[in-house]
Amino acid sequence: MDLLSEIKKDRKFLTISLAYLGTKFVEELDTQLHDDVDVVRFSSLACLKAYIFGRQSVLSAPDILMLEVEDELGEIAQLLREMRQNVATKSTAVIILGFKSNKSALINTFSEYVSDIYMYPFNLDNIQERLMFICKFKLLGERSLKGDGWRIPGEYKLPLFKRLFDIVVSGTALLIASPILLLIALLVRLDSSGPVIYRSKRAGTGYRIFDFYKFRSMRVDADKELKSLAALNQYGDSDGGSAFVKLKGDPRITRIGAFLRKTSLDELPQLFNVLRGDMSLVGNRPLPLYEAQMLTSDEWAKRFLGPAGITGLWQVSKRGKAEMSDRERRELDNFYTEKLSFWMDLKILLKTVPALLQKEKV
Repeated sequence: MDLLSEIKKDRKFLTISLAYLGTKFVEELDTQLHDDVDVVRFSSLACLKAYIFGRQSVLSAPDILMLEVEDELGEIAQLLREMRQNVATKSTAVIILGFKSNKSALINTFSEYVSDIYMYPFNLDNIQERLMFICKFKLLGERSLKGDGWRIPGEYKLPLFKRLFDIVVSGTALLIASPILLLIALLVRLDSSGPVIYRSKRAGTGYRIFDFYKFRSMRVDADKELKSLAALNQYGDSDGGSAFVKLKGDPRITRIGAFLRKTSLDELPQLFNVLRGDMSLVGNRPLPLYEAQMLTSDEWAKRFLGPAGITGLWQVSKRGKAEMSDRERRELDNFYTEKLSFWMDLKILLKTVPALLQKEKV
């Protein structure tokens, strides 16, 4: 029996086991959650600890721990430290729900241990989408047996040197390019009505969802036209199973938008994403949610075990070549995750500028 079959045998396929501490938000959350989310509620930290540490195997441990946090930061931080040191619970995803204006304190205390921190009022759609991503990543992601126990790859942690490099380079680039940024913002505003910056939800490392920034290069509400333009998808195939979307001769692009895309100047606001820590300069492209949802199988989820980035391996190796296929792009993303290193990142950065000068077909 293969590993995925063993997982399915022990637990309902794609069911999320969620342990919830608190009383303020659970009722509202419970009515909105998917049918395959099983919520076990706790009103005290002591009862929650007894439940969590009574689970002695990875398969019986809760998939997700969701905590309402107000003042008991020290006690909860100690619980999370103990969980990360326990073989049965170290891979449990943790989500913090904050109800006070203490976001900086929550980040400083829990960033080392948690997947996400949400502040009240919460966006139910975002939370539900995040839970489903975590579920698929845990049950369908790459898992392997080692010795007598489980080895589950942890969420990718950006190396300190790579993070410092990102901050220095992106900060310097923003400072130097600030006059260009202001000029582009003015041109976008004059060219068509709508916001200067386009924001979209993207899935990055570990399926973490964040706001992704670009200069707007399309008409307002262009996303709503995507389904009717599916026939133009360059990555389209006969069975409709393509994970990536890029339209040939996209009719939604504005006049200034065409220039920004051709020169890749529309990507400049992503330097703010790099400064925020949402992504890195080099990595696998963070994907729109409708694309990321198609990459949760054991073969392709590996791409989310590496950093998300502005530029990456497939951009510099295949940009400008019409034969780029959906599968080939997936394979390049997986290859980068397996082989990533500072020297590979440096080579990709050095190749990025000449790649931008090629006629883009991918």
